[in-house]
Amino acid sequence: MDDDRPDVLLTGLLFYDLVLTGLGRPPTPGEEIWTAGMGCGPGGIANLAVAAARFGLRTSLATVFGDDFYGAYCQEILAGQEGVDLTLSRRADGWPTPVTVSLALPHSRLRSSGGAPISDRALVTHGSEPPYSQDALMGDPPEARTALVHIEAEPRAWLAKAAANGTHIYADVGWDPTQQWSRDLLDQLSLCHAFLPNEAEAMAYTRTDSAVAALGTLAELVPVAVVTRGGDGAIAVDQTTGEYADVPALDIDVLDATGAGDVFGASFVAATLAGWPLEERLRFAVLAAGLSVQRHGGALAAPGWYGVDRWWRSLTDPHLGRAYGFLADRLPADPGPPVRYAPVTPPARQY
Repeated sequence: MDDDRPDVLLTGLLFYDLVLTGLGRPPTPGEEIWTAGMGCGPGGIANLAVAAARFGLRTSLATVFGDDFYGAYCQEILAGQEGVDLTLSRRADGWPTPVTVSLALPHSRLRSSGGAPISDRALVTHGSEPPYSQDALMGDPPEARTALVHIEAEPRAWLAKAAANGTHIYADVGWDPTQQWSRDLLDQLSLCHAFLPNEAEAMAYTRTDSAVAALGTLAELVPVAVVTRGGDGAIAVDQTTGEYADVPALDIDVLDATGAGDVFGASFVAATLAGWPLEERLRFAVLAAGLSVQRHGGALAAPGWYGVDRWWRSLTDPHLGRAYGFLADRLPADPGPPVRYAPVTPPARQY
């Protein structure tokens, strides 16, 4: 195995995120609400990049940065603070970095009658399509051990090239605002090693009425199928090992759920590359995603080895101690320095 290959290859749209928390309710037109909770930092594809890098994975990101304060700040955080390789990324003159303001609302585990998660945040974004496409950024993608991708209705040419290089593709998918849920999108799973949708998406695309049924259908299309279930945990099948796993979520107070799914995916990949059994991989991903929702923002909320190690060493619940006892042999001897969480505002320095 070529040790110089990236562990994780990523491409996608980057945002500068400003997250407001502690809101008892959303504001009404003409009303101003004050809140004490706020955090900022890179978002979008940066969520996956930081989550992977904080688990020690060699992470290569192809994205576009605007030639503005937000772009320079996000670039410094990703490369300078988190050690993400930005060789494949570009800066676009005259193009503003997309900015998202997120209002994190009181979290609920309730679901609508249609099975879709009830949103726990409201988003307002300013931005436009970047001047470089994913295929332009990637070109002939470098050989990598894995790639974490967000599949869309229009297939990306670089995915087939990466799969041909031997890269294992781990894919997720977003909510379809058209409510059409075209099964043509699932054709792209022929390129993928793993597919990790949430429960609502999985049922919609497979035309099934339960997460378990959806998992069964997806397991026929991809070697590793995972369905995340929010407050109900996650289920998965690994056809390469013959394993099935069903793990519960942790009972954690939610501050901001932004990027939790990305943390789950990056954590699952990290545990898979380490060769862990499926149940351990799934528990680890559920734990990391759970820890991330206790912090502001997406990217900088990722716990990394430091956050998982701190949680394990402070654990007093005997049931969780047994369920997560595998961590005693899995955690690195040196989990690294404390991770840097999202600041209220960027520091006063020149970018």
